[in-house]
Amino acid sequence: MKIAVPVERFPGEGRVAATPETVKKFKSLGFEVVVETGAGLKSRIVDADFQAAGATLAATQGEALGDADVVLMVRRPTAADCATMKKGALVIAMLDPHGHMDEIRAIADAGVSAFSMEFMPRITRAQVMDVLSSQANLAGYQAVIEAANAFDRAFPMMMTAAGTVPAARVFVMGAGVAGLQAIATARRLGAVVTATDVRPAAKEQVESLGAKFVAVEDDEFKQAETAAGYAKPMSAEYQAKQAALVAEHIKKQDVVITTALIPGRPAPKLVSAAMVASMKPGSVLVDLAVERGGNVEGAVMDEVVEIGGVKIVGTPNLAGRIATSASSLYAKNLYAFLETMVDKASKTLAPKWDDELVAATLVTKDGAIVHPALNS
Repeated sequence: MKIAVPVERFPGEGRVAATPETVKKFKSLGFEVVVETGAGLKSRIVDADFQAAGATLAATQGEALGDADVVLMVRRPTAADCATMKKGALVIAMLDPHGHMDEIRAIADAGVSAFSMEFMPRITRAQVMDVLSSQANLAGYQAVIEAANAFDRAFPMMMTAAGTVPAARVFVMGAGVAGLQAIATARRLGAVVTATDVRPAAKEQVESLGAKFVAVEDDEFKQAETAAGYAKPMSAEYQAKQAALVAEHIKKQDVVITTALIPGRPAPKLVSAAMVASMKPGSVLVDLAVERGGNVEGAVMDEVVEIGGVKIVGTPNLAGRIATSASSLYAKNLYAFLETMVDKASKTLAPKWDDELVAATLVTKDGAIVHPALNS
């Protein structure tokens, strides 16, 4: 059995799909591990560290991938990447299939079996494989760091002989994994934090972190969560009421961090141009959903836009900005998943195609796109 870990060629991607720790674990399962030279450099993992863990280095991508049974990646492979893989190879990555179906078809045409880690079911057994949580947690933290960097004042209240510096007011929109970490991080930095979410369960979580919850708590709000724990799309009437409440609240905020995403849909617009215009000069908005079209009107991916003295930070892939930490968690997610597809007695690759984790994440197999969410 051979695992290949190539250099990530997706623009701006600094993470890597394996670490020396997971290489050792894969070796104990019976895998040969081949790492393309330089794959871990942006995550502060030098080639010698991979070699010390038992990996073999490959000078080129083709050499790494050519006869691999399993290819571990952070981002989805391109058609050119797949052309270097053997048919029947397993590719495990964050495929981000929604909105990229041409690339998913190219992966299917290459004859590889590709698994999208974002589709991992949120069940107890799969918690250690949940890449959305592991990466969103870091993105929420980094969002506050980006905000503090763009903000021209201190976050905590400071009392000095020369006077008092007031605490920054931070508003977090969306209290999922990323939002909750943003709340916790902003609180650690001394900010006065408020937050909102359409899921009623979020209120208790927000308040447990010391933040104030802001929402229109009507009957629709009480039913606004799916069985899987995701936010449901809200009615136009509710959105109007919530927007009015948020618009009034945003006027008083120094920093706004938006984290709202609904799987398979464009990011909902939460902050209008009028709301941005109502904020004080020097205020900052950080849009974690910029790669999906953004929650903030006026957000531009890869740019910090300034409108009327208000900065809108559109930095994508915030987890990738702290690649060392992100790679460590992501690599463990991948190891935990791939381990379920290994027969430990014979030390052979033996995926059970009807296993709930395999079935939930399998996107392409035998030249076809097989995931039901992509065939509707």
